[in-house]
Amino acid sequence: MLTVPREKNNGFIYAKIFGGFAKIRSSICDLVAISRLLNATLVIPEIQESTRSKHISHKFKSFSYLYNEDEFIASLSKDVIIVKSLPEDLKAARKRNEIPTFKPKGFASPNFYMKEVLPELKKVKAIGLVITDGGCLQSMLPPSMSEFQRLRCRVAFHALQFRPEIQKLGRLIIKKHREMHKPFIAYHPGLTRETLAYHGCAELFQDVHTELIQYRRAQMIKQGIVNDELSVDSHFRRDNGSCPLLPEEVGLLLRAMGYDPQTNIYIAGAETFGGQRVLIPLLAMFENARDRTFHANTELPDLVGPETRIPSNNFQPSPVKSEKQLKEEWNRAGPRPRPLPPPPARPIYQHEKEGWYGWITETDTEPDPSPMDLRQQAHRLLWDALDYIVSVEADAFFPGFHNDGSGWPDFSNLVMGHRLYEGAASRTYRPDRKVLQEFFNMIRDDLYHPKHNWTRKVKEHLWKSMAEEGLIRESLLSKPTSFLSHPVPECSCRVPSEDSHQVKGDDGRFLYGGEIDCPEWMPRKPETFTIWQTVELAKLENNGSADYESPVVEQPESDDTGDKSSTTSAFDQDDEWDPND
Repeated sequence: MLTVPREKNNGFIYAKIFGGFAKIRSSICDLVAISRLLNATLVIPEIQESTRSKHISHKFKSFSYLYNEDEFIASLSKDVIIVKSLPEDLKAARKRNEIPTFKPKGFASPNFYMKEVLPELKKVKAIGLVITDGGCLQSMLPPSMSEFQRLRCRVAFHALQFRPEIQKLGRLIIKKHREMHKPFIAYHPGLTRETLAYHGCAELFQDVHTELIQYRRAQMIKQGIVNDELSVDSHFRRDNGSCPLLPEEVGLLLRAMGYDPQTNIYIAGAETFGGQRVLIPLLAMFENARDRTFHANTELPDLVGPETRIPSNNFQPSPVKSEKQLKEEWNRAGPRPRPLPPPPARPIYQHEKEGWYGWITETDTEPDPSPMDLRQQAHRLLWDALDYIVSVEADAFFPGFHNDGSGWPDFSNLVMGHRLYEGAASRTYRPDRKVLQEFFNMIRDDLYHPKHNWTRKVKEHLWKSMAEEGLIRESLLSKPTSFLSHPVPECSCRVPSEDSHQVKGDDGRFLYGGEIDCPEWMPRKPETFTIWQTVELAKLENNGSADYESPVVEQPESDDTGDKSSTTSAFDQDDEWDPND
């Protein structure tokens, strides 16, 4: 067991965290574990995406932009001493660059900290950490350090509470969904420019979007993040499961599972590369697919707080020449005969000089982010926080992209781990994208008219992804890179009378089962499903799935002419769905 932290310890640890929402959340959990490992006092970490230099509201200071500082400190008071700032003498030493700074890798081992960091900490009484990889401690720790894994869970699922305004708005969105008296699905597309560039998925998009992805990929190759060629076969990468599922594909999968067109779908994600255009097929299939702006559009501005006005880029259109000036130019133009002057250029509008519109067609160099761009990056942290709250509480969650193999934590994996920790009964899909792409390749020429056999295979795969097979796969693929994506069995327990099934991997660790017995003082809720009851429920529903027929237009297996089945519903007979129109 970890002991209560002592007032006199080895020194202070302060940190700068770079990256988006998922990297920030994972890094904070690692920082607390490292502080406990080194018996050090943790200074509230500085989140670089929400510093004052990003032009956020003056009400907040970095960490407090997202999380509740006081709740964070109080919740971990028995584990780690946490303070809001360094003592004055160490602040002065930091300004004089007298405090050593380390930049640990995301897979740094405990030995690295004990042998290299701890001596410096004891010597100077303070060290700095710069975290860029979405973490600073390896995911898998030896069994003797299981308490540190549980500490990570206490941080992620209890201590890291969003500030009250974010929680209030998140609960409001959930309440609006509950008032519809229908279950709702949270779907996170995972379509970010960074992800698409890293995995070489540019050819799945068109025109300027492809150029933007390739430009970012070239940057990542130059920075050493990607060790691959610039131009790769995106369709091969997609078939290999390396690219996100497109919203159209997710819509077809949900229809195959039997979800009707009126199903409530919450579209999560602060960034969806490609904008509304890539979401059009999903929105056409499910009329109640909405994002945060639909449910809380008027409340979102209040979430960011009072912000100073950023001077706008005073765009000045090119001046219009007078008739007199045109005549003078004509007279000075040289001897006759000469061709007629070209027609006047069309006017240049302000929106054509904003964002990537203004540079992608004119130069090969992406300009530095403007003050408004920096502010919007900070806003994305708030939108991701809202989406995280809703996704964890949703009746079902479908990830468009997870287990990407990059080694970085991602939004969907964190949500899936939190849902597994909160309640095994939550319906969380864990699809294998490679298998699904094999299914889609069977019907690529006629996506909207699959045969019944195809629908049955999709159902079987997605049901298995929620049961034992999906959990074992997550333990093998997600956990080695992100402990919070699959925090069992370390952070869970089972009822002693429960007959559990256990599966071990080649390394001897539990892939499924292996939880300790729950203590006697823990309340037993009869309505709460355990992880094994959920698996059995999924099996029963899978076997009885004939009661939930898919609304997708299906073709009978024996029909070689390709005619539609006579059982097609009125919804699916709409000509709008025929891709051949």
